[in-house]
Amino acid sequence: MTCPNKSRRQFLQYTAVSLVTASSPASAFFRLNNPCLNPSKTPVSKLEELAWQGVNPENWWDCHTHIVGSGDNGSGITLSEQMNAPLLHPIQTLLHWAYANAACTGKKGGQDVGYVSRIVALLETMPKGAKAMLYAFDKAHGANGDADHANTAFFVPNEYAMMLAKRYPERFEWVASIHPYRRDCEAVLEQAVVQGARAVKWLPPAMGIDPASPQCDRFYKVASKLNIPIISHGGEEKSVHGADQPLFGNPLRLRRALDAGVRVVIAHCATLGNDLDESGKSIRSFDIFAKLMAEKQWQGQLFGDISATVLRNRELEVVKTLLTETGWHSRLLNGSDYPLTGVLPLISIKNFVESGLLAEEALEPLLVLQDYHPFRFDFVLKRSLSWQGKRFASSVFETRPFFTGEVNS
Repeated sequence: MTCPNKSRRQFLQYTAVSLVTASSPASAFFRLNNPCLNPSKTPVSKLEELAWQGVNPENWWDCHTHIVGSGDNGSGITLSEQMNAPLLHPIQTLLHWAYANAACTGKKGGQDVGYVSRIVALLETMPKGAKAMLYAFDKAHGANGDADHANTAFFVPNEYAMMLAKRYPERFEWVASIHPYRRDCEAVLEQAVVQGARAVKWLPPAMGIDPASPQCDRFYKVASKLNIPIISHGGEEKSVHGADQPLFGNPLRLRRALDAGVRVVIAHCATLGNDLDESGKSIRSFDIFAKLMAEKQWQGQLFGDISATVLRNRELEVVKTLLTETGWHSRLLNGSDYPLTGVLPLISIKNFVESGLLAEEALEPLLVLQDYHPFRFDFVLKRSLSWQGKRFASSVFETRPFFTGEVNS
């Protein structure tokens, strides 16, 4: 079992290392602090033009986009006190600052509006039809079905995510977040689908959801009937505290949902950390993901999203496997994990070049994109990766048919 406190310390240590390993303190600060440049001024390179070849922008839905805010403009977003207590909880405060900075939300008092203004500006410089799928985030709940406010890191209401999607229908879709232990989970799920939710987002370690618990069965029954997928975090969770139940991120625990006929998307393809396999042996979470993907009975139900797979804390060997396992590509879905893509030290383009996964001539245009536009940067980087002549298929980036129910695999 991974100690959650240790994980958070490691994240802080990693961020600190990012500051001191640059050529100078000034350049280190520059690479940590998002410059928030005007997205309409983003240069278009030949590399980006090549990235869009074979991809229909009308089908380009970023399936992993987080909403950032503080509830300062009626959004209903709430944050734990730990995220604004630098002396008592420096790590959580640092995380909050990093997300807000990456999303260019502005100063306190205007973060809700700042987030929306920024992400709309970013999406408006994407080709027509391209959208981001905005995530709600439910509170942690206890086994009795009551909200666990003390262990809720943050809360983003379904109503807020839905409102943004309705306000900007040409650029946003929305994803509900519903804790399956809630007494009203079935009714809330049915209502969310009526209101246009394309999926349900879970972060089991932080939200206190055991996907293998019988308490989830009634939720699975409705999700299967409505054919709405569950996007559930797989593997170790380092970014969000909360209920601190690391075992709940084990991909094997999602078999219960699959047995119930639910379409399941394992976020990040479980590319971080270790989990216990059926024999009780600790192995890479990604290897458990691979085992599940190989089980033929789940080929029309089990999928993975490739969000966060390009972060520094992912093994390059895992990226190579995702590229070369071309039989998986029809079951992989692109997402960015925005705003993490705007936390500049978390992604090293140079590492990909030095490992042979990226051509050297791609370095400069990607560095420029990284400063201007996290969505386009993430997309162009992934489209440009190659190993043993294999690249991600165009279909990986055309996620709309999956979420509209036009295809099941």
